Amino acid sequence: MTAEEFVPRGFIPPTSLVTDRFHLEPLGPRHNAADHAAWMSSIEQIRATPGYPDGNWPPHEGMTLEENLVDLRRHADDFARRTGFTFTVLSPDDGDVIGCVYLYPTAAEEWDVTVQSWVRSDKAELDAALADAVARWLASEWPWMRVDRCGR
Repeated sequence: MTAEEFVPRGFIPPTSLVTDRFHLEPLGPRHNAADHAAWMSSIEQIRATPGYPDGNWPPHEGMTLEENLVDLRRHADDFARRTGFTFTVLSPDDGDVIGCVYLYPTAAEEWDVTVQSWVRSDKAELDAALADAVARWLASEWPWMRVDRCGR
């Protein structure tokens, strides 16, 4: 799939979503240590979140910081090429990583995009609020009409 098929030519992807409970910004290498700590501390929480049904992510054994950095670089490259958009979810209080949001193409013809999100175990109460805020953001700021929210 080309970037033009995922988002229209000329579309400028939003780079932030700000609420009083969390902030989103594009995920990149600078988030490596905090992102790694967030998901490593919450593997079972993430695996129990709607949208992670195959049981492959996150890996039970985790990843090294170096492996995570490779993954973050891939996500940043996808964002730059407009083939996928990954956002880190930050605490407005201290800027720490508390989750992640993924916007990627889907192979299913009935959807334009698949959205997945997760929050750290100690922020589990934000899971539904994040998913709902992202749904509203997608409806108002993004070009897709048929959004697969992975059962949310």
